[in-house]
Amino acid sequence: MKRIFALAAALLTAGVVCLSQTKQEQVIENGGTGPWKSVAVGDATLPTHTIYRPKDLRGYVEKNGKIPVLLYANGACANNNLEMSRLLSEVASYGYLVLAIGPYEDMPDDKFYAQWKGVVRGWYPETKEVAIMGNGERLTPYTEAELAARAAEQEAARKAAEAAAKKKKVKKAVQEPAPFRTYARQLLEAMDWITDRNADITSDYYHLVDLDKVAAMGQSCGGAQVLAVAHDPRIKTCMIFNSGMGEMAMSGASKESLANLHTPMLYINGGTADVAYENANGDYGRIKDLPVVKISTLDGHHGTYYEKHAGAFAVVARMWLNWQLKGLLGDSALFLNDEYGKAFYPDWTFDRKNW
Repeated sequence: MKRIFALAAALLTAGVVCLSQTKQEQVIENGGTGPWKSVAVGDATLPTHTIYRPKDLRGYVEKNGKIPVLLYANGACANNNLEMSRLLSEVASYGYLVLAIGPYEDMPDDKFYAQWKGVVRGWYPETKEVAIMGNGERLTPYTEAELAARAAEQEAARKAAEAAAKKKKVKKAVQEPAPFRTYARQLLEAMDWITDRNADITSDYYHLVDLDKVAAMGQSCGGAQVLAVAHDPRIKTCMIFNSGMGEMAMSGASKESLANLHTPMLYINGGTADVAYENANGDYGRIKDLPVVKISTLDGHHGTYYEKHAGAFAVVARMWLNWQLKGLLGDSALFLNDEYGKAFYPDWTFDRKNW
């Protein structure tokens, strides 16, 4: 009887520990369009990252087997993943455990995503007269009157702040640089963390994770971070979004990093309006022996990440993962069959080699 009570106490303690690991969670866009509704999670044992995963993680594993892992690094090497929260939530809803650099934060509302239309809109005047988004929406460039109004609004706000500070006789504070920088090693630190959690009987992830099915993805500067650690043998495929090294060096990576690659590679960029377009083309040309696919769209450097469920870029991400990590050969058609790809995305350009 004492043994039974002791075992019950141990199991209760383990349950409390498991619950305490998850400190916050939030549902984004109703958990995505996939069959396994996802949540964004802040875990006290991994405060430097946000976790996106199926809410019913154990249910997923019981039906499908252990869950694959996606490591993610942010654009601008920023210390938050808010811009990509829709994409990461969407991918997770198809049965992936996403470990994204950047601590958990309350996820944004539609107003946050709407502001990216302004970013895209301001990006295009030098490249084309009208930006056509992945969802078919047409964005025209800012007019001179709109640009002047924005400048006037910013100047008025600056003067108002100076007047308020002078009235209160508050000395102007020295603004510290934002702590937005991250480092490539954080991708592998997340991998180390989930490896430990998978082996810890008190963990939410105990024996639920497939450590042989791991992908790494990064956008813009985050793509460089992926290339910096892509030599790690635990990584089975890499996804480089709106990024490439070309002749530059960034975040520990350069064109020399391409010699250390050992996995199938996916590059997707936003076409000639994407600042990473030429660099992505350069990487594609330098990769000699590995299987690689390069997709060029018309969406610019910010892709379709702000659209509902992150638009077409999210579709590309989860279909590549389905093929590379889950062996779903039907999803390879988007990358290997020109007729198939053009049927869905007629304005995209598909390149591939070594398949």
